[in-house]
Amino acid sequence: MNTTPILELSGVTVGYGDGADHQTILDDVTLKVQEGEFVAILGFSGTGKTTLINLLAGLAKPDTGAAIFRGKEIDGPGQERGLVFQSYSLMPWLTVAGNIGLAVDAVHTRKSRVERAAIVDKYIEMVNLTLARDRRPAELSGGMRQRVSVARALAMNPDVLLLDEPLSALDALTRAHLQDEIESIWSVDKKTVVLITNDVDEAILLADRIIPLNPDGTLGEAFPVSLPRPRDRTAMNNNAIFKTLRAQVTQYLMDVGIAAKVEETRTLPTVTPIHGVPKAVADAGVTGVGERYLHYSQLSKVYPTPKGPLTVVENFDLAMRKGEFISLIGHSGCGKSTVLTMTAGLNAISGGSIVLNGKHVVGADPERAVVFQAPSLFPWLSAKENVSLGVDRVYPKASRAERRDVVEYYLERVGLAESMDKAAADLSNGMKQRVGIARAFALSPKLLLLDEPFGMLDSLTRWELQEVLMEVWSRTKVTAVCVTHDVDEAILLADRVVMMTNGPRATIGKIMDVKLPRPRTRKALLNHPDYYAYREELLTFLEEYEHGAKGKASKKEAA
Repeated sequence: MNTTPILELSGVTVGYGDGADHQTILDDVTLKVQEGEFVAILGFSGTGKTTLINLLAGLAKPDTGAAIFRGKEIDGPGQERGLVFQSYSLMPWLTVAGNIGLAVDAVHTRKSRVERAAIVDKYIEMVNLTLARDRRPAELSGGMRQRVSVARALAMNPDVLLLDEPLSALDALTRAHLQDEIESIWSVDKKTVVLITNDVDEAILLADRIIPLNPDGTLGEAFPVSLPRPRDRTAMNNNAIFKTLRAQVTQYLMDVGIAAKVEETRTLPTVTPIHGVPKAVADAGVTGVGERYLHYSQLSKVYPTPKGPLTVVENFDLAMRKGEFISLIGHSGCGKSTVLTMTAGLNAISGGSIVLNGKHVVGADPERAVVFQAPSLFPWLSAKENVSLGVDRVYPKASRAERRDVVEYYLERVGLAESMDKAAADLSNGMKQRVGIARAFALSPKLLLLDEPFGMLDSLTRWELQEVLMEVWSRTKVTAVCVTHDVDEAILLADRVVMMTNGPRATIGKIMDVKLPRPRTRKALLNHPDYYAYREELLTFLEEYEHGAKGKASKKEAA
């Protein structure tokens, strides 16, 4: 048996900048990939994952050490190493067939036009795009465009397929479908695959071996994946090997990448916001708990269309207690965000009502603070100034020093004590979202609304900010509704998970009580005996509605 690796990094170091500005990206990295092996490189954003894949593709050279393919040092790109990027990089004026044909024509120069066309059709069929072969990229969904990229790379007939976070920009359902397709394609001829990902479940589902890339640019110890193939994500939920491996990988990543960044140096001043919640935000959840603090009654949303009225949400009935945290989950297009924007007063209600603390919701109000997927900061203002805009309006009777203390208290709580004077334009996406969270809590709202607040972030940054959110929420106990498509996030955050059926005419399909102890952390959840039962209930519901099914899930009394 040949044990010589097909692909290798030997003592590779890569850095950028000079002198005091020099930053090491990869530090003495040694990696050996055997022929036919599926390896997943897993790590946080900014740890050098893309730099590593570029070295293997021949798009970058190491400062020291060597990148080696079949025993020879890599000196540039080659068709034997097919690369699929996170972005699609398709020719917009060419059809699906035309984009894949570019690769086929480049590789199969001696074949006839008919033969090349047959090869194009083979790969179009392989990624299930036969009905879309004559469409251009602008006419395709994000998932379909990424399938074209995969087919184009495969059409080069490479010895190695290099996948640089190819699914990270896709919604959860599309991502799951493409994960299944990638494994199916790989299983046909067992091409060597190196996958860059930040998703633990994706790595376990696809890989033979998972190798963490540490924040300091070194490789961690590999985790072998011994689960039999083919792997079914729902069935794996009950597999002891999967649970153990998932816990080990998660624990490792959290230990090396998520450290406490918050210090107790500021206290919150006792000032009263304009909308009249209790003085100290820490006391917000202490007063009497009403069973209908937030009440949705027969809520509906109808949009006019050229073909007539379109009912997006129908008969949405839900009663929330004060201080309760609800997760709202369902497939894309099921009306989750529509419910949230109506609650925020940013979207007119077509029918029914929303009542908060005894008053009908009409128009936007700082008593209902919203954290969107994109935090919408003013890029020329500092983090502190962005938060101050709302605080100055909400605390008109507080002194300037008291308002400053409110702003700085929450920026410190979300881990920005050292960055609060930086301009928003100079912050990472994760840091910007921290500012958005701080801004929302600083308004001392009666209701906190979160619209997929971590959806644009990589999985590991999402974990970190979920922990930040839980830590700050535990101090305030503000009533909260969070829209998410992430099963684990829904369970981690919520007292109840509200599952929505598919649209149009989406409504509540099922409600799950989450009776896990608080305060919650991801580590504690993975070790709790009931966690995977909750996870299975959610996965089963989403699977039932995966193809547009309606009425399969049981309807539970929402009030």
